[in-house]
Amino acid sequence: MICRRATPADVDALVEFPDDPGLVGLPRDQVRDDFDAGRMRPEWSWVLEDEGRLVGRALWWGRDGSTPSALDALDVLPEVDDPRTAAVDLLRAGLGEHAAAAGSQLPSFTVRVPGSWRDDERSVRAVAWRCKALADVDITESLERRQYAWTPEYGVPAASTRVKFRPGSDAEFVELFRQAARGSLDVETRRALVSTDELSQARDDVEFYAGCPGERAWWKIATGRDGEAVGFIVPSATPYHRNVGYLGVLPGHRGKGLVDDLLGEVTRVHAQAGADRITATTDMTNLPMATAFERAGYQLTEVRLVLEAPR
Repeated sequence: MICRRATPADVDALVEFPDDPGLVGLPRDQVRDDFDAGRMRPEWSWVLEDEGRLVGRALWWGRDGSTPSALDALDVLPEVDDPRTAAVDLLRAGLGEHAAAAGSQLPSFTVRVPGSWRDDERSVRAVAWRCKALADVDITESLERRQYAWTPEYGVPAASTRVKFRPGSDAEFVELFRQAARGSLDVETRRALVSTDELSQARDDVEFYAGCPGERAWWKIATGRDGEAVGFIVPSATPYHRNVGYLGVLPGHRGKGLVDDLLGEVTRVHAQAGADRITATTDMTNLPMATAFERAGYQLTEVRLVLEAPR
């Protein structure tokens, strides 16, 4: 087998590459759109070729089209006897230059599986060889997350009668992100606070969401009847759908069910703009957020295993 960089002539085969039955495959129209938009590129993609036939692919993705920031697909056909070794060949071919382009942190990889994947032998096998291949190139940390989606048939929540929403400045949102980090159940926030302070992390959060495809005008501060801030919402978007983004209840106001008011407002913002699908993600360990999504009519669509190098 030959491992080589893809060319524009390979794009159709990369888009149509067979799905692994153990995974939730990337929609082919999404992969096609990504190549058309430059979020995926032939020069970022690597293939395994056996006598002129593609038997493996590694597709890197970049939101701004200039730098690959994530590995979006790592696939090897079942006929390949040792998929782990084949995948390592693909990874080593591409990771060096991608790491150099992105800095010291290697791009992460997300494995998409059904919600009950641990009960499916095909899913367990598909996850196992990919995780072992990633570990061989020092991508060893993992985070399991639930992916949800709302569609109009589940109804638009009524406006909250307990809180009001107003715009806020970047400085206000930095302060709100800082406060919300205290006692957060979000794994990435907790990991980040091991190596940085609350204020720096809050500034990074504001910068990240400001760079997402959503509009800054969607961000709102939630206030109680006395006008005091009780939380905030940062509705967002991906290149494909409207997205819940981020919402936070401030520490002194947790335990009152305000997460439902905030999530309801995010849903209303997107639904009133005509969204026919709103996506959302939360860590597997964040059960309060997961149950809030379920109460609001969001349906579990898949589980995502996010694999990344130690920071």
